[in-house]
Amino acid sequence: MTDPTATILNYFEALNAIPRCSLNEAKVCQWLQQWATRQHLSFQTDNGGNLVVPVAASPGFENAPTVVLQGHMDMVCEKTPASTHDFAKDPIVSHREGEWLTAEETTLGADNGIAIAYMLALAQDPSIRHPSLELLFTVDEETGLNGAKALQPDFVKGRILINLDSEDEGVFTIGCAGGVDTAMSLAIERQSTLPGGQLLDLVVGGLKGGHSGIDIDKHRANANKIMARALAQVQTVTPLQLLAISGGSRKNAIPRDANATIWIDAADKAAVENTVAELEATIQQEYAHSDKALFIKIHPAPAPEPADGALAPTSTDQAIRMLLSLPNGVYHMSSEIEGMVDTSSNLATVSLEGTKLTIVSSQRSASKSRLREITAAVHAVARLAGATAEDHDAYPPWQPQMASDLLSRSKRAYRMLYGQEPVIQVIHAGLECAVIGDIYPGMDMISLGPTIQNPHSPDERIWIPSIEKVWRFLAALLAEMQN
Repeated sequence: MTDPTATILNYFEALNAIPRCSLNEAKVCQWLQQWATRQHLSFQTDNGGNLVVPVAASPGFENAPTVVLQGHMDMVCEKTPASTHDFAKDPIVSHREGEWLTAEETTLGADNGIAIAYMLALAQDPSIRHPSLELLFTVDEETGLNGAKALQPDFVKGRILINLDSEDEGVFTIGCAGGVDTAMSLAIERQSTLPGGQLLDLVVGGLKGGHSGIDIDKHRANANKIMARALAQVQTVTPLQLLAISGGSRKNAIPRDANATIWIDAADKAAVENTVAELEATIQQEYAHSDKALFIKIHPAPAPEPADGALAPTSTDQAIRMLLSLPNGVYHMSSEIEGMVDTSSNLATVSLEGTKLTIVSSQRSASKSRLREITAAVHAVARLAGATAEDHDAYPPWQPQMASDLLSRSKRAYRMLYGQEPVIQVIHAGLECAVIGDIYPGMDMISLGPTIQNPHSPDERIWIPSIEKVWRFLAALLAEMQN
């Protein structure tokens, strides 16, 4: 292949023309099956929607062990507030900015579309010498590793797996955090707003957001927590009642925006505006290095529909105190690996419908016991507020295996190619390797990929020079599997 980067990006652009939000991967799966048919390759799907495509070994590699190359079909669909993009039908529009590829006001989908592009390019390039391969395309990774959870023990035969869902070239991931999501429901009471009041919209925005695991240690603001602070601060100068509140859109993304509609006494409007302005200045200073565009604004709101009513004062207080109290951010740092987050929580989404306030929190930890600890804290806050709490989409940690043969081969191949040692890491994010390792005991696994910044946000971008570096490494590693 004369220009592997161009070939890989061509596949990536073709993939980005197909809508593929989580739980909407059917068209992508069909596209991959059509590709396999054109390449005269067989394929198999399972009841979960996953797809595997076997690829025969190169001459001389027939006796080498099978290698599974794995990535997920779905992507996180995030966009800026001003974007009119419809993820159900519109293609992702990408463009180059110097050495970076990014998208127009949406997530780029390099997480994990670039993995699919690599797999297709490797399978159709006759110059790549490799053992028998199984190209494993999973579904619904981003909402809870659910495609991987649906895998059956006989779906793939290989016991060596290269996951292509990591985001720093030259860094090999050999372990990851486990996680669980907690959905909380608070029953609220509504009543009519009081006469002589002023309706105001409170808006938090301009935040950077990002991946709720990988970026949790970057001191980025959480829009839901800032909204809670703003509402509590307004309460110091006037009684208020909530009419509406929402924030965040994905449980695995740090929320970038939040909105609330409140009722206050009209006589206190100027005091409220001053209080919000002062808080905005304070929080902008707190996050000057991570969220330079952060803002908190308040302005008159349109009158609600006649059927709508404000939350009763008691329900308003319950909601604000609950949001203030829920843990968010880094909870424990690792005592074994310097600089690594061990346990964290992300106050992911808030929504108010009818007489129910729903809050979703996402907890992660490299330790099963500390995952239970932080989740218990979330449940405790919910109970104190009078809410119910239910856990969903739990997945285990992936424990690192430093004696892995695949890791040893990978380090040797990288060192021979680039004259330096790769970085070996355990990440604070969920990877399908954790689930796959449970289903296929003894699976030797590593995760790697090109450099991607700001996944799960409209600022997502991929560093183009890293694409070929990963390609060359994969080619060298697969060729080394003959020995």
